[in-house]
Order: sequence, then structure tokens, then C-alpha cells
Amino acid sequence: MKSVTHRWARPIALLAALTIAASCGLPRVGPNKSEIFAGSVQKEGDAFVVSVNDRVTRATAVVPALGFSSSFKSAGQLTSDTIRPGDTLGLTIWENVDDGLLAGEAANSTILDEVQVDSAGFIFVPYAGRLRASGNTPNQLREMITTKLEDQTPDPQVEVRRLAGDGATVSLSGAIGGQGVYPIERPTRTLATMLAQAGGVTIEPEIAQVTVTRGNQQGTIWFQDLFEHPELDIALRGGDRILVEGDTRTFTALGATNSQARVPFETQDLSALEAIAQVGGLVSTSSDPTGVFVFRNEAPEIAGQVLGRNDLQGAQRMIYVLNLTQPNGLFLARDFVIRDEDTLYVTEAPYAQWTKTISLIAGSLTPIANVQTIAGG
Repeated sequence: MKSVTHRWARPIALLAALTIAASCGLPRVGPNKSEIFAGSVQKEGDAFVVSVNDRVTRATAVVPALGFSSSFKSAGQLTSDTIRPGDTLGLTIWENVDDGLLAGEAANSTILDEVQVDSAGFIFVPYAGRLRASGNTPNQLREMITTKLEDQTPDPQVEVRRLAGDGATVSLSGAIGGQGVYPIERPTRTLATMLAQAGGVTIEPEIAQVTVTRGNQQGTIWFQDLFEHPELDIALRGGDRILVEGDTRTFTALGATNSQARVPFETQDLSALEAIAQVGGLVSTSSDPTGVFVFRNEAPEIAGQVLGRNDLQGAQRMIYVLNLTQPNGLFLARDFVIRDEDTLYVTEAPYAQWTKTISLIAGSLTPIANVQTIAGG
């Protein structure tokens, strides 16, 4: 009787373990390949499952462009002597008489320091009245004042100096060396020179974005494009607000990768291969290199090109499949562009599930073996 019990104990334990595995299911990181494909439109699901090839990589290689509008790029540089609202001027007026309109006895000149240009662009000069200074150069304003005074005092001589220009300033904030308000001066009339004046960017240049707000207009560029595309080095205007911040795009990595997280982009253009590398690569003991999926809500125009259809309306759920074991699989992963809010999911290899099954069976056999050892002892 003892030999019979011993002979059937192991098969019974194995059967029990398999029953547990079948009834409860093994732990796993998410759906397997067959379950993902089962959710495709072709099988009455709600997502299009597409294998990535060269045509797909070209159709999906669309990254939202950053840049400035034509009004930003066509604006001319401000000259350093153009008077603007908020500027402070210095005036000196000479009169060719001993007792003039402005100068007292024994003096033939009058100095008017810190004449403020008001918000409407005007200044007030005694006996000349209220004059528009904004938009004129100091020489043009000098001629205006001279014309007003020459009917009241013989041969007046006028000097106009631009002392300060708090009306021609820009504000810089964000990831910049020195945040603050800076005047537009001769060396800092363009975006690149103003950023340099403020100490440059304090984050990685590859992910730095520069946004310029002018009135109700706004434009954003990559910091590095300032040097690769000189036309983006726009002329500044008083009141411009400049913000430097890091790239806010992210993708989500899930499944059999070395890290599951929401991951920020580290470069302007991120490929699927680089995204896998960013999360530590595949797990050699559990990842299935034939089951690398990218989940995305695709614009109907792009989805139509991928699927060869023109009847799609609204964003489409797309699942792109990468097989890294194919002869050109790594090249396709290198050329497939990851976009903001993509989900990168790697399935587990069948071997990983088999290993879990074996572990479960081995764990189930151990208590029975111990009981047999005790009974036999």
C-alpha cells in the first residue's frame, strides 16, 4: 500500500498544480500578443493593428513643427536711437541771448534732465509744448523742438540725448541663467543675443524650448534651431516675454521592460529603438522581441495613409507592431518615430509563462514531498 501511495503522489501533485494554474491564471504584466491581436478591427475590436514596415515608418514620421510666424520673422531690428514710450531723455537748449526764455541771466543754456516719455509717447518742453517723441530719433525730435522755439528766441540750439529706455525691455523667465527684465540695447536686439545676455539656458540644449509672446501672438522654437536656422533669430520688441523650458513630451513604457514609467523625451526626435533604450532595454529572461507594440491615437489623415483608406473620421486607435527579430527589425525600430503620449508595451515571451508554471508546480510539490519524507521516516 505504501508503494502505491508513493507511486501516485507525484502525478497527483502535478495534476493539482496544473489545475490551480488553469483555474487562477498565472501572474503577468499585461496582455499577450494573441490577446492584443484579438482586439483588432479585423476581429471586431476597436483598434487597427499594423505591422511596421518602411512605408509605415514614412507615413507616421510626423512630428509637430515648432517655429515663428511670418510676422515674427519679418520684423526689423529696432535701432538703438529710436525713442519709445517709457524712455528717459536729456535735453540741453542754448539761446543766442543773454536773457532767454529758459536760461537765466549770465547763462545761455538750459539743461532738462530726465524728461520722461509718457505712455502715449509724448514729452513736454517749456514754450515748445507737448511733442510726440515716440517713434522719432533724437535728431528728429531735436528738429521739432528747434522749430517750435525759433519763433520765440533767436537761433536756438537743441541737443537731445536718450538716457535710458525702460520702455524697450523684454522679460526672461524659466530655465535661464538670469531671470529678469532686460533692455533692448545695441548688442541685444535679437533673441539669441538676449538669451546670451541673460546667461544662456540652464538645461540640456537638446530639450530646451524657447517661447516668445508678443501681444496676442506666440511662437515656440527649439533652442538649438536658433543656430541651425538663422532666420529664427528674430528681432525683439519692447514688451516681449521670453520663456525657456524643457520639452514636456512624454511616453509611457509598460510590460516586459527594465523600467515601467512615464518617460520624458531626451531628444527632439525619439525613435522606438531609443525609447526602448531609455527604459533600460528589454529583459533578456522575459521579454518577447517579436511583441513590441506602440499604442497611439492617430490623426485620421495619417491613419488613412497607413491603412490605405480615405473614409476615416476622427482620431483612430492604432497599434503598431515591431518585430526586432526580423532581418531589418532593428532598422525599422530605429526609423519609427515615437510621439507625445505614446504607450510602448512589450509582451512577455512564452518561455516566461512556462517558467512561472514550472515554479508554481515545484512550489506545489515541495509540501507533498515533505509529507512523504516525514511519513517514510
